[in-house]
Amino acid sequence: MTMADVSLNVYGESKCFDDDGRLKRTGSVWTASAHIITAVIGSGVLSLAWATAQLGWVAGPTVLLLFSFVTYYTSALLSDCYRTGDQVTGKRNYTYMDAVRANLGGFQVKICGVIQYVNLFGVAVGYTIASSISMMAVKRSNCFHKHGHHAACNVSSTPYMIMFGVMEIVFSQIPDFDQISWLSIVAAVMSFTYSTIGLGLGVAQVAEAGKIEGSLTGISIGTEVTEMQKIWRSFQALGAIAFAYSYSLILIEIQDTLKSPPAEAKRMKRATLISVTVTTVFYMLCGCFGYAAFGDQSPGNLLTGFGFYNPYWLLDIANIAIVVHLVGAYQVYCQPLFAFVEKTGSDWYPDSKIITKEIDIPIPRCKPFKMNLFRLVWRTIFVIITTVISMLMPFFNDVVGILGAFGFWPLTVYFPVEMYIVQKKIPKWSGRWICLQVLSGACLVISIAAAAGSFAGVVSDLKVYKPFKTPN
Repeated sequence: MTMADVSLNVYGESKCFDDDGRLKRTGSVWTASAHIITAVIGSGVLSLAWATAQLGWVAGPTVLLLFSFVTYYTSALLSDCYRTGDQVTGKRNYTYMDAVRANLGGFQVKICGVIQYVNLFGVAVGYTIASSISMMAVKRSNCFHKHGHHAACNVSSTPYMIMFGVMEIVFSQIPDFDQISWLSIVAAVMSFTYSTIGLGLGVAQVAEAGKIEGSLTGISIGTEVTEMQKIWRSFQALGAIAFAYSYSLILIEIQDTLKSPPAEAKRMKRATLISVTVTTVFYMLCGCFGYAAFGDQSPGNLLTGFGFYNPYWLLDIANIAIVVHLVGAYQVYCQPLFAFVEKTGSDWYPDSKIITKEIDIPIPRCKPFKMNLFRLVWRTIFVIITTVISMLMPFFNDVVGILGAFGFWPLTVYFPVEMYIVQKKIPKWSGRWICLQVLSGACLVISIAAAAGSFAGVVSDLKVYKPFKTPN
């Protein structure tokens, strides 16, 4: 190490290392925003027309706005928990679990870990299924164009899931979160691409029809669904919207990539405001114009449910953009899980060369790629498992809805609220404490209702369940 490596800047800080001895972090508001947008604007944005159709013109947009506010507010609370104590010099918490351990401790850390990592695993499975559906949609779109809209055009999802799994095995070898910012930026651009296409097709459909479909209360009882189905679908719509906004489970990990000064919490709050605002605008536009175009007949996915058939080449571009985005989003969600397992392994077996040794793989005109044998084997096995489960249970999106519903309250609301109360030493039964607890309680009720609706969806899917097939 040379003297230049440990030289100080005008503030007396190392130019190469942060205050915790790790290499200087380089993340900015914009890279954090890209990570968040990649995580939040998933292909679920295209199901918001269906969610809005279940709730209607009054409740649909209102619920979207409420969830955006809750997500922003609780994310701001959580960002204050990245450092314990002082926001500039306090001890860093590198993961969500570290923050819970530092502020709450005890049994709650284990509960948090189970919920967080089961959710991350569920998201990986859900994204594998979603990507295969989009790849199938490209094949079917071309088939419909060639043979007509009433052709069968049945396609197996299995080859496409395997294809996605192979891509993820390759990208999963990227060592850590800080090195996938380029992938997040590409994925964020793709999410805007297919969201804009979905929005444009919705606007075109409304303009062509010359009227706005839908009603104030949503899908009609009697003509479309029974009263009980209306209730379950409304709950399921809450789950879809809640899950669409959930990214708190990786917020601390994203914040740990940010450079300072200014304080990481300040940058993160700005990135959260930008991201949630952009996301909400897209959600409102896609959900509302999709509903305006199709009313009660709004498909579960605007681009793969074949609400539109033409222009088929534009649908192909949109679905390819979805796949590219999901490749990046898979990594954004799985990197914290990868890091947790690998850190645990190195803590348990610090002298194992299989776990700790890095092998330099030369790459022409680039820095050598550092390969780790444990990382190669464990991450490959993880991707294979998620791919196989996706092939076995292609209706797993509903199960992910359950995971999302249960994960929304504890990870997005309960833990951030409780940690913030401890961090800021808010007195029990004070006005602020009561308001925070009311917010937490209301979100718990919504999560339970959403989980019930998603569970009803799973029961319905099981009745027509066929292994290794994705419903067309």
